[in-house]
Amino acid sequence: MLNLEKVHHVAVICSDYGRSLRFYTEVLGLRVIAEHYRAERDSYKTDLALGEEFVIELFSFPSPPPRPTRPEAAGLRHLAFGVRDIEKEAARLESSGIVHEPVRTDPFTGKKFLFFFDPDDLPLELYEL
Repeated sequence: MLNLEKVHHVAVICSDYGRSLRFYTEVLGLRVIAEHYRAERDSYKTDLALGEEFVIELFSFPSPPPRPTRPEAAGLRHLAFGVRDIEKEAARLESSGIVHEPVRTDPFTGKKFLFFFDPDDLPLELYEL
């Protein structure tokens, strides 16, 4: 068995780097900790942090293929962020013009959650702590 310590990061490939960078920083509030342009790949690789934790590696590539389906495609289903007050965060999404699904309650934990999507339709979840 491996001795894993924590999830280090999640890699996200976007189709429009500027649009996605604005979404992840201005809407979600993540902070850029490193940004690199790789000329040989015509690609950006940007590390984003939530608080002090590195969480997302944002990549751009020329003409990436679209996500096959959502959200039940094979592979990563969604990325979830923990929040203290789901209703308050839902209102913040709305004030930013971000459409989200209705708040639901997890039948197993009794916790509230909702889904919304990044600019490339990557499913994101807010889950009440």
